Amino acid sequence: MSPMTEVEGRRLALSNLEKVLYPATGTTKGEVLHYVATTAGALLPHVHDRPMSFLRFPDGVAGEKFFAKNPPPGKPSWVKTVAVPRSEGVTARQVVVADLSTLVWAANLVVEFHVPQWRAESPGVADRMVLDLDPGEPATVAECCEVALWLRERLAADGLGAWVKTSGSKGLHVLVPVEPTPSEQVSAYAKALAKEAEAELPELVVHRMTRALRKGRVFVDFSQNSASKTTAAPYTLRARSEPTVSTPVTWEEIEAGRADAGSLVFRAADIGARLERYGDLLGPLLNPNRARALPGV
Repeated sequence: MSPMTEVEGRRLALSNLEKVLYPATGTTKGEVLHYVATTAGALLPHVHDRPMSFLRFPDGVAGEKFFAKNPPPGKPSWVKTVAVPRSEGVTARQVVVADLSTLVWAANLVVEFHVPQWRAESPGVADRMVLDLDPGEPATVAECCEVALWLRERLAADGLGAWVKTSGSKGLHVLVPVEPTPSEQVSAYAKALAKEAEAELPELVVHRMTRALRKGRVFVDFSQNSASKTTAAPYTLRARSEPTVSTPVTWEEIEAGRADAGSLVFRAADIGARLERYGDLLGPLLNPNRARALPGV
């Protein structure tokens, strides 16, 4: 039988705790669940009231990976779901990770956590903007740091604050709290910003997804602001070769990352100490007083 645990008064069956999910480091499912439970205080506020999409990798990073939006079979009755628009006149239900017990239940499925830029009570009305900086080889996160610093200055010129995290994969996510704004307007502003970045930094930036254009440059992906798109949540583990984490970082670390890309790789074992040192570096995103209107909106 699977071992049982109680979380917030709810009993959960946790399965295959000794299964190795990350062969390169020997990281087991039990260790992944421990990481999720111990970082929940930082992770939960960033996914609260946002419909969740899961990238599942139940057999580990070497096995099959697949996205899941619909609630999985066997979902406990206490796991909250919300109706989410999927297409014109069509809705479907998705899980909302609203508490620690739901978070541990979802982690037991072995997932990355992905959320949209809007909350469940206002579908398609964003309260934050994301610019996903994705380097094309041989560019690395070092080049992403250069672009992130340019974007920070440019956003400041429009009266917007910016915070940053690693993607947990190859690049960075620049995050901006905004007053509630329709997603299509946020996308339009983000696209204009990406095009401006390319015009200012033509050897470094590309705003189109075409792979042939991205070699050695940083793709500024504005499309994740679409109401239908999601982004890896802060503090989520990624299904990479090692248990890397989408980690909030300081702008000083971004400055240093221009010369030392390896300094911006964080694994599960690093996060506890970072939270003790810095707290939640993305906490300002949760403060509505930080939100500003986009220019022209």
